[in-house]
Amino acid sequence: MLDKIEDVDMTEALLIKKAKEGDHESFEALILSCKESAYNIALRFMKNEEDALDATQESFIKIYKNLSKFNEQSKFQTWVYRIVVNTCKDMLRKNKNVIYIDAGYKNEDEEDMPLEIPDKGPGPEEVLERKSESQFILKCLDMLSDEQREVIILRDMRGLPYEEIADILECSIGTIKSKISRARQKFKEIYFMREQN
Repeated sequence: MLDKIEDVDMTEALLIKKAKEGDHESFEALILSCKESAYNIALRFMKNEEDALDATQESFIKIYKNLSKFNEQSKFQTWVYRIVVNTCKDMLRKNKNVIYIDAGYKNEDEEDMPLEIPDKGPGPEEVLERKSESQFILKCLDMLSDEQREVIILRDMRGLPYEEIADILECSIGTIKSKISRARQKFKEIYFMREQN
């Protein structure tokens, strides 16, 4: 098992080295390894497929242009996620006046994702109820600050470890844990306040 992990790290290091030297196939291989995860993160930030694709493409252009600056102190995937998150934040800042309400998130298999609602083989009524709950959750997420929403997306929706989130957002693990704790508390307050109305 350890050999396989070392082989993957060795392969990635070799691809990065070749890509930095201008080998386009190596760069494509690196991008393919994290393309789906990058898109899914962008989709959760941007909330619609078209903007998520734009953000992902813009991120990959930035990655290509800045690959020589990647110092390999973090994992390549973490560096990619940081660029995707920052690109999404920049795009959202520019489009502050545009509001999207779209619950059509997809998982890795391109299926609708019910946002952590357990699956019990639902009937048609339950599917509608879940879709409504999913939209309700998304509206609650929209009421969080940008900072709170981003840590919830990275930790609770993408399931990234604290260390990786700290790397992506460039702060300490302690800071990330407290941000996540405060964001979850705020989300609960919004959720229950809206539920009672």
